[in-house]
This record gives sequence, structure tokens and C-alpha cells, in this order.
Amino acid sequence: MNPTARTHALSRIVTQFLTGGLILLFLVFVSVPLVSLFTRVSVGDLLYAITSEAAVNALTLSAITAVLSTVIVIIFGTPLAYVNARIPYKGRNIVDTLTDLPIVLPPTVAALALLMAFGANGLLGQYFSIFGIKIAFTTTAVVLAQIFVASPFYLRQARSSFEAIDVEYEYASRTLGAGPLKTLFKVTLPLALGSLLSGIIMTFARALGEFGATMMFAGNLPGKTQTMPLAIYSELQSDLSVSIALAILLVIFSLGIILIVKYLGAREKKKYA
Repeated sequence: MNPTARTHALSRIVTQFLTGGLILLFLVFVSVPLVSLFTRVSVGDLLYAITSEAAVNALTLSAITAVLSTVIVIIFGTPLAYVNARIPYKGRNIVDTLTDLPIVLPPTVAALALLMAFGANGLLGQYFSIFGIKIAFTTTAVVLAQIFVASPFYLRQARSSFEAIDVEYEYASRTLGAGPLKTLFKVTLPLALGSLLSGIIMTFARALGEFGATMMFAGNLPGKTQTMPLAIYSELQSDLSVSIALAILLVIFSLGIILIVKYLGAREKKKYA
């Protein structure tokens, strides 16, 4: 083997070794904490946590509020994403920036902003208070917090999915006599459905896992505003086994969400391959 070939071979071996080492280090870093959860709780503790009143109430509230917030995001977010993807207008970059902002905002800032807007003395809340409507520290606050932090996940995905669709399909539909709404529902939305479903699932998962903004804006009231993440936090201070068991439930659910999103993404790639 000549010196050049030997150098290339050695470089390839070193690169593979370093790459493999980094991948292994990352896998250990991620998997060890997750595995440690499963080693600290028995099947009995897991069953007890699932059937306990606090867990049932928290899981029910989480499911209802996450579904409601996701539906609201879909109803209002889909038209917004479509307009941003298809129609140029002044200020579109500002709208895009504002819709992305909740992703990078610390939860405490998001909660404080919601309180300043919808609290009893807030910018909007003071007018609601006149009519006896209270938003902060209610179930409504849970939904608003979830919408605020989770909506960007759907808006970004929906806009990307609309941008990926060739406008020629829409032009062809309009040429054949279909109106804008018929084209949207018969052509555009079916083509974007796979990506939209991924965005919906990620939005639901983010809403279900919301903690910080909910804690500060809605409180931690069992049966009223205590969602699963808040129940885990509460049980951590009183019953570690129950807290871990509840955390395992969310880990399993999150893993399922990731697998579904990956499946939908793979199916979407095959569609356009």
C-alpha cells in the first residue's frame, strides 16, 4: 500500500472511530436517564399511578385541553399558514416572526405575558372582569397557555407543506372550473394532509406536555388546572414512585408520537418520490 492510500485508510478509520464514539456518547447520554426511570418503579406502582384519582383527573384534563387547543390551532392556523405560503403581502415577515416567537420564549416569559393580557388587571382581562369573566387560574387559562406555546409547531409545518405543493395543481383545478374553496379542499389540503397530520400530532404532544406557562398562568389546582406534567411535579414532592410512574406514561406516549410522525414523514416522501 502506497503512503497516500495508507494515509487515506488511517484517516477513514479515525473518522469512523470518532463518529461512532460521538454517536455512542449521545445515545448513552439520552438513554441512561430514560432507562433509570423504568428501573425505579414496579409494575404495581405503575398500575397504581394509572388508576389513582389524581392521575385520572390530570390525564383527563390534559387530554381534553390538549385536544381543544389543537382543534383551535387547526381552525385558525390553517388559513393563516396557507395565506403566508401562497399570498405575498406587506408585513408577512413580521407575522412569521411573531408566530415563531413562542418557540424561543422562556415559559416564564410566556406565562407573564399571558397574565398581563388576560389576568384580572390585564390589558384584556380588566374588561372581561367587568362582566364577571375570569380567565387566569381556570381551565380556560390552561387551553390558552397550550395554544400560545404549541401553535408555532403547526403553523410552521402547515406553511412548509403548502409551500411544497406545486401551484400548477391549483392552477389546473381552477382552469377546470373549481373555485378557490373547492380547490383548497379538493386539491391543496389532500396533498398536504400527511404533513399537516405531522404538525397536528406535534402540536397535540407539545400542548399535552406544557408545564411552565400553565403553572404560572393557570396554577396547579387538582381537577381544575392540574395537567399531567403538573401532577408529576406535585407527586414528586409527596410520592416519588407515583411521580416516576406518571413520567413513564408520558415517555411512552411521547415515543409513540415520534414513531407516528416518522411514519407519516416517510409516507410523505414516498408520495413525492
